[in-house]
This record gives sequence, structure tokens and C-alpha cells, in this order.
Amino acid sequence: MKAGRRPAEYPTYQAVAQSSGVDALQKTTRDIPVYDDLMQYRLNLLAQHDIKMSDIEAQIDLLEPLPGAKAFLDWARREFQVAIISDTFYEFAGPLMAKLDQPLLLCHHLVVENDRIVGYKIRQKDPKRASVRALKSLDYKVLAAGDSFNDVSMLEEADHGFFFQAPANVCSEFPQYSLANNYQELQDFLIQAADIG
Repeated sequence: MKAGRRPAEYPTYQAVAQSSGVDALQKTTRDIPVYDDLMQYRLNLLAQHDIKMSDIEAQIDLLEPLPGAKAFLDWARREFQVAIISDTFYEFAGPLMAKLDQPLLLCHHLVVENDRIVGYKIRQKDPKRASVRALKSLDYKVLAAGDSFNDVSMLEEADHGFFFQAPANVCSEFPQYSLANNYQELQDFLIQAADIG
């Protein structure tokens, strides 16, 4: 496995793909929209190439937040109640969340046996939509941003939804969501939607 500090534009599996030479691990929900299909695909590749949890953890420790992410999140936490709703796993996200001062993260759990990822536990069916519904049931106004197919149900359920740095194939399929290409544009969308000028 290769080493070297990496910004978080190399999410976990992409960092492992680069270090292991297993390019097929580069696929995300932008390529395989059904999350369960993507995870089965990944688990099969990890087993086939004998990639252990400790190998993945070594790559996770090298990840850094995207440039501007911490400043944006600090701003957002001053202005809003913030929750990160993700299809990642607590076992992967811990080191990066620490670098972001531990924002609230709602995600899933891995099943690890003898240093091997053998499965995963999704918190509930359609967890992003369900999380937004739960927040709205508590009388929160929900503003949501996402970058891929697996975020669309969350954007549909939110009071206001936006894409953030989403690829063209995702944006073209769901043109009803404005695209923020950078953190300043996302901040502007949130300010407008929340009417906090």
C-alpha cells in the first residue's frame, strides 16, 4: 500500500483503490446508483484482493478534509443546526470527523471479523429521506446538499435541496436542483433559502 497525505476528494475507497492498484474500487454511487449493489461490489473486490480493514484504516488516516470544508462547516455550525447524513460508516469516518471538530454524523456500521469487512448494517431503509423526515417532524426547516444519486431522496424530502459539486450525469437527470460548484455558492444558496441575509 502506498502512503502520502490526501485531501478528502479521495474518499475512502478511492484512496484504497489508488494505494492497492485495484482501480475498480474507484466506483461510487455516481457510477452504481443503488447503494446495496455498490457495497456488494466493493465487498467482493476487498475479498478478492485480500484487502483488510487495517489496510483501509491506514489510508483513512491519510485523508484530509477538502480545502475550504472546515471553514464552511464552521460557518454553517454558527448559522444552523448541522447534521451530516452519509452513506459512509462510523468505522471509516472517525478520523476525518475529528479533523472537522466532530460534527453530528448519521451513517451506518460495518461488520468486521478478523480484520475483514464481511458485511454492513444500514441504519434503516432509505436513511437519508428518513433522517430528513425525522428532523421535519421535530419542526426543523431542512436545507440539504448532496453530490450524487444516493442523495436525491434527501433533497426531495428537504424544504430546500441543492447539489454540491455533483457530476453532469447526476445534474442532468435531476435538473430541478441548483448546483453549487464551490463552498461560497453553497453558502449563498443556504443564506437565500434560510432567509438569514
